[in-house]
Amino acid sequence: MNSKIVGLAIVVSTVLNLGSCFNLGPKYHRPDIGVSYPEAFQATAVEKSTLPVDDQWWKIFADPDLDAYVQECLVNNWDIKQAAARVLEAQAQFYRIRADRYPGLGVSGSYDRRKTGGARIDTGLQFETYQLAFPASYEVDLWGQFANAAEAARNEILQEEENRRTIAQSVVAETINLYLQMETVERRIEIAHRSVAAFERSLEFVSIRYRRGLVSVLDLRQARRILAGAEARIPELQQDLGIIQQQLSILLGRYPTTSAEREQPADYYRALPEVPPGLPSDLLQRRPDIRAGEARLIALNKRIGVAKAARFPAITLTGTLGYASGDLNDLLRTDRQFWNITGALTQPLFNAGRLKAGQQAAEARYEQAAADYANTVLTAFGEVEEALLTREKQLERRKRFLNFLNEARATQRVAQNRYIRGLTAYLDVLEAQQTRFTAEDNLVLVDLAILTNRVSLHRALGGGWAEPEPVDEKKVKLYEL
Repeated sequence: MNSKIVGLAIVVSTVLNLGSCFNLGPKYHRPDIGVSYPEAFQATAVEKSTLPVDDQWWKIFADPDLDAYVQECLVNNWDIKQAAARVLEAQAQFYRIRADRYPGLGVSGSYDRRKTGGARIDTGLQFETYQLAFPASYEVDLWGQFANAAEAARNEILQEEENRRTIAQSVVAETINLYLQMETVERRIEIAHRSVAAFERSLEFVSIRYRRGLVSVLDLRQARRILAGAEARIPELQQDLGIIQQQLSILLGRYPTTSAEREQPADYYRALPEVPPGLPSDLLQRRPDIRAGEARLIALNKRIGVAKAARFPAITLTGTLGYASGDLNDLLRTDRQFWNITGALTQPLFNAGRLKAGQQAAEARYEQAAADYANTVLTAFGEVEEALLTREKQLERRKRFLNFLNEARATQRVAQNRYIRGLTAYLDVLEAQQTRFTAEDNLVLVDLAILTNRVSLHRALGGGWAEPEPVDEKKVKLYEL
């Protein structure tokens, strides 16, 4: 019997080694999107530059409070936590699918007592049987069906991990944008308070001259009108500030609360570090949405192999090794041992084209994903080029706004001097004041556009200027078969 078992084991081992020897899945090739793209982005200088390694790009703002907000959102944001849980789900799904490649082994036990012959209950023969068995089953992966399914599930893990990184980048960018908006509104509130104070002084000045009969009631009404308009802006800006603070609190996983505006320094605008010239377009290879798209493509490519293998014969092995005895004490004796092994071959003959349609559906899903991948890549290039072009024009716009603000301040001084000499109406002074404060407010908005554009650029690039990280083979091998 032992020689039979050894021989049987050799046969089984040989059959197991046949698994996946005929992989019917198509070989994966990265799709050609049909568009040639330059080595460097169009809206940057041509010369190359040395890129840094550190990729915590938000530190360019040199704001410790902002750094703390980013770290808090990465730890406490619920969207990121949900995405991390999806990664764990994909890992569990992978291990479940991978288990199909290995034999299944069980254990069963039974006790049977029966009586034969005899008309009365106390006559006839009675038998007792005890049985302990270890059934096993295995489907030979001759066509690579299970191997392709496991490889597809593995790439789905990578896809979910890149999706998690995409969400994390979006949350970080939104946190930074809200923080910059919060500071901008606080500066606009300061400008509004300064304008109210200036218009109050103007109203007091006009009131004194009105009581002396030096100006008409029209000048007094105009001064009151402009002051009332300036005062009405403050509650609106405070409302905007509170809404931004609440949104920021939710991103950080906090209860949405509001607080009073903080005092902002006069020299708040800090010129950001220059964008390195000749940014290589290869930087986009690290964008998590592009990497997720390719992982999805590979997974769907493997699903085609799964669908195709389902159309071929399946070889299933089942066997049992066990013990049977009429005496429990003798159950595990070698002479009470029994075993059996069975091989089965099944081949679909007619299923109304269901399996063929399944393969065609898998191929169509791959084509859809390929089109989506191409669109993602082109959109990524578009986002980077748009951010670089916008940056260039916004910096030019800021220079022109600085000139506009300087002219507005000069116009206000001229209007005040001419009014003192009696050469113009006080309405000209009020309008010059109003134009000056409007220019200051608009300059703050231009600065916000420049800062948030930098966030958009880093988000479009998938990070900072750092070279794309090399593939961590150790991490990849964690999911290898």
